[in-house]
Amino acid sequence: MANTTTNPGARATVRYLHTSPYKVRQVLDLVRGLPVGDAERRLQLCEKDAAGDVLKLLGSAIANAEHNNALPADELFVALAWADEGPTRKHGQPRARGRYFRIRKRTSHVTIVLERFALDELEVRRRREEATGRGAAVAQRRRAERVRRSRATAPETEPETESDEAAPDVEMDAVAVDAPVDSAVDEVEPIDEVTDTDTDVAEPEAEKE
Repeated sequence: MANTTTNPGARATVRYLHTSPYKVRQVLDLVRGLPVGDAERRLQLCEKDAAGDVLKLLGSAIANAEHNNALPADELFVALAWADEGPTRKHGQPRARGRYFRIRKRTSHVTIVLERFALDELEVRRRREEATGRGAAVAQRRRAERVRRSRATAPETEPETESDEAAPDVEMDAVAVDAPVDSAVDEVEPIDEVTDTDTDVAEPEAEKE
C-alpha cells in the first residue's frame, strides 16, 4: 500500500461507542487496507453487530474527505483503523444464596483514517479497470458525482429566472380566457330568436284543434 504518512486523506472518530473494543477490532481487521468501495461492501455483508457502527463511521470519513479535502471516494483506501478502550460502566445483579454478579458495560473509541493512493498505484488501478471492463462504469460514476456537486451549488440563481419567465405566461392565459367569453355571449342572442319562432308556429296548430 501507499505510504500513510505523506498522502493526503481524512479521518473520522466516534467516542463512547457502546460496544466492546474486542468486538470492534474484529470488524476493523476485515477492512483495514482495502479500497473504500470494497470496504463498504464487506461491511454491508458482515453479520457482526459492530459492522453497522463501523459502516457509519466509514461513511463519515468518506464525507470528510470529499467535502473538506476535495478527494474523490474511488481514490481512497482505509489506511489506519483502531479501537481504544473507553470507560467501563459497572453494574451488578443479585443472584441466589446472597451472591452478586458483576456486569461490565464496556465502551470504545473508534478511529478510521482514509488516505489517497499514490499516483503510480492509481494508474495501475485505472489500467486494471479498463482491462476488466469496469472503466466505463467508474467514469460514469465520476460524471454523476460531478453533476451532483454542480447542482448542489447552483440553486441560488435558478429561482430568479423561473419567476421572470412565469409572468408572461399568466398574462397570455388571461387573454386566452377572455376571448372565448365574448364569443359565447354573441352566440346566445340568436338562440332566443329561434325559440320565439317555434312558439309562433305552434300556436296555429292549437287553434285548429
